[in-house]
Amino acid sequence: MNIKIIDSLLKEYLITKATAKIIAEKLSLCSVSVEKIEKIAEDLVYNLEITSNRPDLMSALGIAKEAAAILPRFRIQASFHPLANKRPNEKGIPELQIEIKNDSKLVNRVCAALMEVKIGQSPKKIKDRLEAMGIRSLNNLIDITNYVMRETGHPCHVFDADRLGKTIIIRESRKGEKIKTLDGKVHILPGGDIVADNGKGEIIDLLGIMGTENSVVTDKTKKILFFIDNNNPHKIRKTSMSLGIRSEAAIINEKGLDPELAMEALFRGIELYQKLAKGKLLAKIKDIYPNKPKPKTIKVEKAKINKVIGIEVSLKESAEILKSLGFNVIEKNNFLEVDVPTSRINDVELPEDIIEEIARIYGYFKLPSILPPLNEIESFHMDKNEFYWEERVKNTLKNWGFTEAYTNSMISEEILEGPSEDAIRLKNPLNEDLVYLRRTLIPSLLNVVRENKNKEQLKIFEIANIYEKRLEDLPRERRLIAGIIKKPNVSFFEAKGIVEQLLNDCNIKKIVFRTSEYGGIASSIYIQNDYLGEIELLDANIVDFEFNFEKIIKRANLNKIYKPLAKYPPIIEDLAIIADENVKTADIVEEIYIQSNLVREVSLLNQYRDTRTFHIIYRDEEGNLTAEEVKKIREKIITSLEGKFHAKLKK
Repeated sequence: MNIKIIDSLLKEYLITKATAKIIAEKLSLCSVSVEKIEKIAEDLVYNLEITSNRPDLMSALGIAKEAAAILPRFRIQASFHPLANKRPNEKGIPELQIEIKNDSKLVNRVCAALMEVKIGQSPKKIKDRLEAMGIRSLNNLIDITNYVMRETGHPCHVFDADRLGKTIIIRESRKGEKIKTLDGKVHILPGGDIVADNGKGEIIDLLGIMGTENSVVTDKTKKILFFIDNNNPHKIRKTSMSLGIRSEAAIINEKGLDPELAMEALFRGIELYQKLAKGKLLAKIKDIYPNKPKPKTIKVEKAKINKVIGIEVSLKESAEILKSLGFNVIEKNNFLEVDVPTSRINDVELPEDIIEEIARIYGYFKLPSILPPLNEIESFHMDKNEFYWEERVKNTLKNWGFTEAYTNSMISEEILEGPSEDAIRLKNPLNEDLVYLRRTLIPSLLNVVRENKNKEQLKIFEIANIYEKRLEDLPRERRLIAGIIKKPNVSFFEAKGIVEQLLNDCNIKKIVFRTSEYGGIASSIYIQNDYLGEIELLDANIVDFEFNFEKIIKRANLNKIYKPLAKYPPIIEDLAIIADENVKTADIVEEIYIQSNLVREVSLLNQYRDTRTFHIIYRDEEGNLTAEEVKKIREKIITSLEGKFHAKLKK
């Protein structure tokens, strides 16, 4: 929230010799942010940014009270001079003859005063002040409402009393009702909005947001009803946003204003109407106050204050700070008992809120900038950085000719895999093609392939989240990597080789390929016994892979093991093994390895029908191997393969 306050108005309530520059500097250090100071005519204007939890600062009085608490902390004399409001003399005048029926669920407090006035232009001082603060001057009757709002912080409204009738009913609007606001725009109400009608069903005000054309003051106005309503902030916010009416009154009201401020604003308005519009009170003031704020007391221990702030602040000093901000404080032993003023009742709810008030006025800039001691410091290593691995994998695939794709995590039912009840359905989908959160990346990538059907060859990949449904909880997000290779007569083994080399680049060993439970030309990938994902040949031209990227990151490492150059030469031989096609090559390789620690490397050299030729390297790091030693290992390998897989050596 941003407002403008002029220095001359502020100084009516802030008694100090401090310059505008100093006031702005100290406010910015401990409270609101003063964005800049402008010189307009003979005055200075503070451009203030107010946080949304502090509607009490949206006024000259609020800023003056805050500055009066802050400036003395810098040894600058300052004091707060409140409005000298007095209840007007109501002796000898009748009760208000306009009946006001309020709904306590909608409006917390209604204050109203019927006055005889004379419409005209506002004095130059009021005009200049309003326009310097960004408010257009219209006439004295409307200008006073804006001036009171900027002074006190509570929005006000003025009706032409002769156009009202004898009844004002505050109610919720019905869906479809129409109103024409002061700016001449017609709005259709969504229903549930706070409105006032004249007892005949005709709406005469959109309370807390903007008045309507049928009750506004005119050049012929002789009597007014000065009206202040303290509304339900949630209702105001909903109506303001749905209708797109972001008036200053709406912006302030939706923050939850202090209802005690309403009568103060009413008295100030009556005073100004008497001075500037020859105002005369025609009836006794009406005050309907069903929702008085409940008193709130918060206890704060001295130990907690010091622990949260991080330094020793005496209870006496803490109490003085809080009292300067308008809190009633009782000091008891080692804690403070703090009564929260009604102006802060929606903002201050916990002991931590009280401590924050103490800390900011004490001065955050006074707190030492010391990092807490660390008992143990873990050394940083790149292989613990998931972003490093993601970037590395992406670059590797790009270097191998892949293009990264970015697809939507929301998909249609048409490409959803599995039962729809297992997927997460959006309550408010953007359109019929974006109804579910995906559970796999492959359909999205296949959609990319379809959209690029003119390309005969395509290699794409994506690293993104999928979403798994959980009962009575938010969905579980999992990060996957998936890729597709499209080209004529594509080989399943091309994708398999890419996956192997990608995992090898991440220094992940002991990869196992097993027959996929989904059937077809496919393989499930495991790291030892931990399931990683799938490779599958979809048709003659498309092969895909998808696996859990989180598991890759968990196991990826940059560890390097130094291997000295071999002192002794290896013995190399190729063994042609005849085995049933159902026997996996990986199982044969593993079986060969475990026969002797002198078997250093085993790889598949070639395959023809039921015969697979394995390239085996033997080496002894302690001395030269003999043909006799290799013969014993070979015999052990053949015996083992025969016993386990019914395989035999081709002669």
